[in-house]
Amino acid sequence: MKVIIAGAGIGGLTAALSLHEAGIDVEVYEGAARMAPLGVGINCLPHAVRELTELGLADALMATGVATRELVYTNKSGQRIWQEDRGRHAGYDWPQVSLHRGRLQMILYEAAIARLGPQRIHLDHALGHYAQDADGVTAHFVSRQLLAGGGSRRQAPADGDARPRGSVRADILIAADGIHSAARRQRHPDEGPPIWNGAILWRGVTFAKPFLSGASMIMAGHEWQKFVCYPIFPPRPDGLQEINWIAELKYRERNGFEPEDWNRPGRLEQFLPAFESWDFGWLDAPGLIRGAPGCFEFPMVDRDPLDAWADGRVTLLGDAAHPMYPIGSNGASQAILDARVLAWRLATEADPLAALALYEEERRPATAKLVLANRRNGPEKVMQMAEERAPQGFTDVHEVIDADELARVASEYKRVAGFDREQLAARPSYSVRRDPA
Repeated sequence: MKVIIAGAGIGGLTAALSLHEAGIDVEVYEGAARMAPLGVGINCLPHAVRELTELGLADALMATGVATRELVYTNKSGQRIWQEDRGRHAGYDWPQVSLHRGRLQMILYEAAIARLGPQRIHLDHALGHYAQDADGVTAHFVSRQLLAGGGSRRQAPADGDARPRGSVRADILIAADGIHSAARRQRHPDEGPPIWNGAILWRGVTFAKPFLSGASMIMAGHEWQKFVCYPIFPPRPDGLQEINWIAELKYRERNGFEPEDWNRPGRLEQFLPAFESWDFGWLDAPGLIRGAPGCFEFPMVDRDPLDAWADGRVTLLGDAAHPMYPIGSNGASQAILDARVLAWRLATEADPLAALALYEEERRPATAKLVLANRRNGPEKVMQMAEERAPQGFTDVHEVIDADELARVASEYKRVAGFDREQLAARPSYSVRRDPA
């Protein structure tokens, strides 16, 4: 069986490594002309870290990231609403790891080059369209001169900018080509652009003194104004730590923003004034914002869940299948899970079309629930609850929100997102190790 993957993002590369480990002939085609460690911070939750560990990447992951100690939710004044241990500190068999997205992508890319061979990773090959018959699928690639590393949520290139790069025949095509997926657009030509919820995120990275435990993740504010930050690398010899931050404002109208634009430079005057008073003593949000060499502006968008991912011998993966709001730290983790389940099914089912159906049966309903849960603010809803019930703050949060209610929000989201501790520990491995034919 021959499998080709469109997209060398986190999901596509994880799928390639997993298929190769199972002895399946696989090649990757990426639209970027070169790979570079671009982007900002992300989180890999324990269920995703388990999969990367089983691929033999745990040491590389931990060498470039931070094992998250705790997650803290606060109101806009820095008063604690909810706090919980994370990863191994919460009894998981695997850590939660915060790291730079570009570094994770390069870990996967370098592993793919070493294991598959450089001749099986093709840059400057973006998926244009596909055609198929009873015996296989043909992917037609184009050149769009993109730069990889910033995540799959890039501005969709204009079709007129493309030039042919050749065609490849295979048994299966995995479209891991992001929120502007050519394969998804071919199957659903009338879907239109991603759906914007009115929120704009400004994201940056700043070297600053560690806060709280030095491995804490903070979410402060409420639905209409939020600040998130966490370290993504251990402290340097000078004591400063690389800290990823996200400032978010939600608008009722466009206010001049163009939510179809992706990853463009942000302007401090658009958002810093709203956060000038957010110095909590233990965390200086305006100082972190000012300390960054630059920042990028992202609209918070997703797409409605699809009724089907597969089109014959073609299926979707990651943001191509289920783009979701960056709530609950789940985007990259869900792409990794997609990749592992899909590779496992292709390795264990004699009929590849049956494998695609089983993959979709497991992953599509699960991710659809998560997309909808994130639209309801996921676990971050506790911040909005505090804002609505005590907008001027509180002395004791449990006088505002019952402790059991807080715990239910956290545990329900873990269950929906697939990283309930007991369920994760009990689940069999997705690894299939087989000598290549």
